[in-house]
Amino acid sequence: MNFSRVPFQSRSAEKFSPVKTVRILLYALVPSVILLMGLGGMTRVMNAGLSCPDWPLCFGTLFPEMNLEIFLEWFHRVVATAIGAVTLFLFGFSWWTRKQLPKGVPFWTGLALGTVLFQGILGGLTVTKSLRFDIVTAHLGTATLFLLILVGLAAVLTPFQATGKKGPLLGLSVSATVCSYIQVILGGLVASQWALQSCMGDGILCQIMHNHLLGVVPTTLMVLVIGVTAWRMKTYHPTIRRLSLGAVGLLFLQIIWGVTAFEIQLTAPLITVAHLITGVTLVATLVALAVFTWRERHVLSA
Repeated sequence: MNFSRVPFQSRSAEKFSPVKTVRILLYALVPSVILLMGLGGMTRVMNAGLSCPDWPLCFGTLFPEMNLEIFLEWFHRVVATAIGAVTLFLFGFSWWTRKQLPKGVPFWTGLALGTVLFQGILGGLTVTKSLRFDIVTAHLGTATLFLLILVGLAAVLTPFQATGKKGPLLGLSVSATVCSYIQVILGGLVASQWALQSCMGDGILCQIMHNHLLGVVPTTLMVLVIGVTAWRMKTYHPTIRRLSLGAVGLLFLQIIWGVTAFEIQLTAPLITVAHLITGVTLVATLVALAVFTWRERHVLSA
């Protein structure tokens, strides 16, 4: 993104600025998307994905009679609709005030809007195609990509005083992001096909399960190297060091959830959902780390 077009303002000068407004919207969207993904995970593990047999309505109405399964699917759709509406407003606002924003912000908010619209289409197809595993996995992958776009843009617009520090963290964080995103997709394939139960019960779909387990290795190694590098190189910006060490903490928590879910064969829905939420939060943290490290290296300050 080109920062030369409109210089960033100080905190006091941007009290009611478009930059601050866009940033606040992004800060609100990021946890909302993580919540939505958690709701989606809970809907899946509770076998509630088809509790509303039609789409976009539920039993032909906006407010159907509720039980737990119907509520999960219905509330998931309500939150998704709200996020889509806020994203539409974010794009419209950023386009309307584009001359007061850093060049490229309207493009990225437009990309976020396109992603969330595509995500909505996939959400409808998961119902009309009776939870077909490839569509369910694509639904998860697109949701994660949407989250990463929001996090990356928020990191670009967050106040940050760069120092020009160079080091290996940029390449490591980008590589770790790619590996962890692939892990999310592999995890989605495992979940959408119930591969763990199939492998342990009938000995089928084991390759999918093994691919997911093997994928833990490169992600773990890279995140650990990131943590050690940030710990030893104390000249990095505090934000970068905190994100690096936070990624290590999320990694260990993710492994704990994963091992526990494996041992109990996904019989505890909350643990399975915690595994999903921790995984996508780890990817988001790595994206933020990559952006801040890029800003640090190129002395892009706010």
